[in-house]
Amino acid sequence: MSRWIPCKRREFIRRLRALGFDGPFSGARHQFLIQNENRLTIPSNEEYSVPQLRMMLREAGFILGRDISLEEWERL
Repeated sequence: MSRWIPCKRREFIRRLRALGFDGPFSGARHQFLIQNENRLTIPSNEEYSVPQLRMMLREAGFILGRDISLEEWERL
């Protein structure tokens, strides 16, 4: 059984692009990705911890209207 592991920022952006997000675009303090008219702010950390990753994926799932499971995340 797999488990969540930390994710590099570049890899996170690459996987979210595979889910249909565009960007990253520069904002006032952080960069962000866009899906339709919704924004997902992404911190400038080089690597995202597991709690931070899961929080951002929960928000991305809300924007997409579905959950992003661990299995789906690993396939991207």
